[in-house]
Amino acid sequence: MAEIALAIPRARIGDWLTRAMQRGLRVEGPVREWGEPVLRLRDPDGIIVKLVGTEAPDADWPAAPARIRAVTIWSALPEQTAAFLGPFGYRQHGAEGGLTRLVSDTDAIDIRDASGFVPGIPGTGVIDHVALRVPDLAALQGHHDALKARNASGVTVHDRLYFTSLYVREPGDTLIELATDGPGMAVDEAADALGRVLMFPPHAGNIDNLRLRLPQFARPGEERTVMRELPFVHRLRQPDQPDGSAMLLLHGTGGSETDLMPLAHRIAPHATLLGVRGRSTEEGVARYFRRTAMTSFDQDDIRAEAEAFAAFWTGALAAYGLDPARITVMGYSNGANFAAAVMGLHPGLIRRAILMRPMAVLDDLPQVDLTGLSVLTLTGARDPYGVHAPRLNDWLAARGAMLDARVVQAGHDVVADDLAAATDWMKG
Repeated sequence: MAEIALAIPRARIGDWLTRAMQRGLRVEGPVREWGEPVLRLRDPDGIIVKLVGTEAPDADWPAAPARIRAVTIWSALPEQTAAFLGPFGYRQHGAEGGLTRLVSDTDAIDIRDASGFVPGIPGTGVIDHVALRVPDLAALQGHHDALKARNASGVTVHDRLYFTSLYVREPGDTLIELATDGPGMAVDEAADALGRVLMFPPHAGNIDNLRLRLPQFARPGEERTVMRELPFVHRLRQPDQPDGSAMLLLHGTGGSETDLMPLAHRIAPHATLLGVRGRSTEEGVARYFRRTAMTSFDQDDIRAEAEAFAAFWTGALAAYGLDPARITVMGYSNGANFAAAVMGLHPGLIRRAILMRPMAVLDDLPQVDLTGLSVLTLTGARDPYGVHAPRLNDWLAARGAMLDARVVQAGHDVVADDLAAATDWMKG
């Protein structure tokens, strides 16, 4: 799912178009979809947000959109998806431009025929699930029993404190949530104080880690960092008391731009964090370059992605006011390997780096001068890939880098010893 439609008063389409243009937002339209005027925008993560002119009340301007008008589901089995959603109050409305529209008494679901396309992967720019309202627990239980009778896939129920949720996958594999209206958001704070503090329900797990991985929010009127369009999807996190340093984070295979943020914050609590998502994919997971075998790598892809990363680096410095002399790159596994390759292909770009479970992935290691580069490598004593670490360490030392090569008691996983070693090295 990658589109959300929000309802605005039909008479305010022109006002919203002007508002978007004044803020420098790229906007398409107005166009007509399903007989309604529509403005199409993209949010900072690339999700399509449509403003749909409806008969919504014309509230005082400027006002927020009144409600969700529709969502769009991409399905390789559109007919089965439509049939699955019928028992939740949706009925066929029509077809238009590769879309099938289902409507309820309050909103709509559009199903786009995505047969023949490769499924997307989780991450920024992809919506995790669609939530449908049910009035109470009794109604939720009725749907639960009916889904079980239909042998629906992966039915689970969770108490979310503010509401109770049932999750199920429809035939096209989109995750559908049924959520009760109550008990509501006032169960753990006063109703007149809602929206002032970020609250977490008890089941949220490690709240400190979750808080670090969430996007930073700014309430209306507060200063916020504008995210720029750069060659790599990324996430920026500003600390409460910045010291001018920064850590650029490169995840391992199958990770995301936020994976290393909790660890990085513990290593350098006053550093700005910049997480970067790899652009190559392998079996549906993100990487920074492709493999041809477990220890053999696509050399052309490494070089092309390193070139793109150099452009990203330059753009990020300008966009976010980062000091290149105070940036430490921290990479794990595939991310560490990519950082090492960038050091050789673009010497001088990276000046400080922490590489966890690294190995050299370039077949021909560049004979470049790495004087001025400080590197900590952390090899796992039981890591099956650890036998490949000496080649990288030897190259770094031979090319003039200030190398601190350590072995931690671990396999390929990240452990507490990595945190201790990295924290100690950063103090040096």
